[in-house]
Amino acid sequence: MDGMELTATEARVWEAYARGRTVDLRPTDGAAADSGAQWGPERTVRAEVLRALLLDGPRQAGETPLLRLTGARISGRLDLQYAEVAAPVHLWACYFDEELDLYGAQLRQLYLGRSVLPGLHAVALRVDGSLRMSGCRVRGPVRLGGARISGPVFLDGAELGEEGVRLTEPVLALNRVTVDGDLQADGGFTAHGLVRLTGAVVAGNITFDDAVLSNPGGTALQASNLSGGTDLRAMRLSAYGLINLRSARIPGRIDLSYARLSNPGGMALRASSLMVGELWFREAAPIEGSVSLRRSQLDLLYIVPETWPEQVHFDGLTYSMLHPHEPAERRLPVLDRDFDGYVPYSYEQIAAAYRRIGDDAAARTVLLARHRRHRTTLAWYAKAWGYLQDFTVGYGFRPGRAALWFLSLLLVGSVTYAARHPHALKPAEAPDFDPFFYTLDLLLPIIGFGQEQAYAAQGAYQSLSYALIVMGWTLATTIAAGVTRAISRQ
Repeated sequence: MDGMELTATEARVWEAYARGRTVDLRPTDGAAADSGAQWGPERTVRAEVLRALLLDGPRQAGETPLLRLTGARISGRLDLQYAEVAAPVHLWACYFDEELDLYGAQLRQLYLGRSVLPGLHAVALRVDGSLRMSGCRVRGPVRLGGARISGPVFLDGAELGEEGVRLTEPVLALNRVTVDGDLQADGGFTAHGLVRLTGAVVAGNITFDDAVLSNPGGTALQASNLSGGTDLRAMRLSAYGLINLRSARIPGRIDLSYARLSNPGGMALRASSLMVGELWFREAAPIEGSVSLRRSQLDLLYIVPETWPEQVHFDGLTYSMLHPHEPAERRLPVLDRDFDGYVPYSYEQIAAAYRRIGDDAAARTVLLARHRRHRTTLAWYAKAWGYLQDFTVGYGFRPGRAALWFLSLLLVGSVTYAARHPHALKPAEAPDFDPFFYTLDLLLPIIGFGQEQAYAAQGAYQSLSYALIVMGWTLATTIAAGVTRAISRQ
């Protein structure tokens, strides 16, 4: 190479490049790249040598150039800003002294698996194939904002940031990135700080299974306006800080089964205006911190009541199915925790979900609870009318109670007037007295059997007749109001 004398190690790398062969500098003891700062010249390659090799390296007829370097210490800053690199770059289990700079670069393929870096500056990077950072250890920020990756992105097992060291910027910035394959941040992926996926578009699956996102008191995952092609899997995720999925679009499933979401004193999950096929919290730990699902649209919501936190935001939440099937009495207390207080739409949603699976009794229980909750917001006179409807007919959702009241009043009147007949107003024209139909005449405000017009009770018995008339009208009015209301909701 003109103007630069190569070391023996660098000469090996230079010669292997043209034939696409691997140069593995690891000793037989298999020491990890974390100890790279102590590696000597036999394992060191200067960044300027790699830059020259990638931009103007040798070619050999019939061979495909490929940089395959394993277990090397990269000294100096590897600066490939705006560079167009035709050969795939595989820097496996390498140790970088300084931040890798790929700002605006165009690469065919980039593998950095199991490497140790102080940081990665790759804003607006273009990769024609895949980007692999499996098992990487990056102490500083990984900047990939606006990148375009034509294949998958692998971050499985990577660790970004340092525990106890809070950066002023995201440890992983994937905002406005476009990934034409999957995004895998699973297999023990750990981020000590903010992971930003704002406005990212991922054509395939997004996976955070077994990941740890730690930014206590702050935002652990900022994924507002995220667009996924299939599912977002985060099974067994441990998140310390806010998970923000506001306005995300996931056509398949967001799976938070067995996950732990913790942000005490703040919001643990913000998923307002979310559009997703299914949202799963199967056997997830009780959420520490509030949850917002305002205006979100789901086909299926899977969660047991114990998983919900002490404060929720449900206004405008729409879903078709609610699993697993639980008695209405176990679901209803969660609605009392809504930050907005009484939200009638939330009751309607649960009732509709019960009706879809044929559990009409549970649906009626929910709607009755809705009216009772609404009653607490009314003026005293409206509350009184509400209590009367509830006591007599359960707002129309307890028709058996109305029948019991009616039969009880009918029995009292029949027995009373059988013992003491009212006197006939016109004895010569009056029909034979019947205490049962006389009481029925008093109770029914419209239908008449001719008894009430022919006979009149006196004294205390007259007072009873007035009471039966009033209770009959009240019972009829509350039944009509309750039934009308119940029918209008179905």
